Amino acid sequence: MHHLGILAHSTEGAALSFLSFCQEGFRRLGKHDHPDVTLDYIPFGRSMAAWDAGDHDTVRKTLAVSVDRLSRAGAEFFICPDNTAHLALERPGPALALPGLHIAEVVAEQAARDGRTRVGVLGTSYTMEGPVYPRALGARGIAAEIPDPGEREVVNRIIFDELVNGVFTEDSRAAYVKIIERLAARGCDAVALVCTEISLLIAPEHSPLPTLDSTRLLSAAAYEAAAGLRPFPSWRGGAEGLAS
Repeated sequence: MHHLGILAHSTEGAALSFLSFCQEGFRRLGKHDHPDVTLDYIPFGRSMAAWDAGDHDTVRKTLAVSVDRLSRAGAEFFICPDNTAHLALERPGPALALPGLHIAEVVAEQAARDGRTRVGVLGTSYTMEGPVYPRALGARGIAAEIPDPGEREVVNRIIFDELVNGVFTEDSRAAYVKIIERLAARGCDAVALVCTEISLLIAPEHSPLPTLDSTRLLSAAAYEAAAGLRPFPSWRGGAEGLAS
């Protein structure tokens, strides 16, 4: 078993990723058993000024510190259960201290296995309007669809005002469901929940479309990498080696 490092960048999503990874071990290995796991978290708030300024290189440097600390703690590879962070991790720069699984690659692989052709993307404004998911999905012949500008504002506001703070309301769930309904009307055959906290609000039974839960998909892939059930990751940041 390989030692996993979790690179945290937001609280609720990182906690869900940790729980999901451990639960995957319980399911496959038996009660109380899972591969070794270490989590490192530099508070998200310290990166917000850089995010607001579009300074992804500075965010990458902060994330790289966490990867280095995970390496020194004995982790052999890492995951980052924060989709937006991958905008920074894909920036060119020194190779990260550990190889990692790329969350969008994992989600896009599942979408392709499911035979999806047009996937709605729900996440932060940074993620919805950024290149990460159009690239990962497009490399597999899958179109990426995002909500209209006003809907993107609603999705983003709920994430930052509520979800990352552990607040989950019926009103916000209803707002997301309406947005997913409109994505379905535009021809989407699945919706990717690519802010890791969204799956805490929108369970599969709530969604008008089949869901691609980035958090749990990444955790399952991390277990498989730790257990030798999938190729060990080789990506160390930047765009090199990613599907395009």
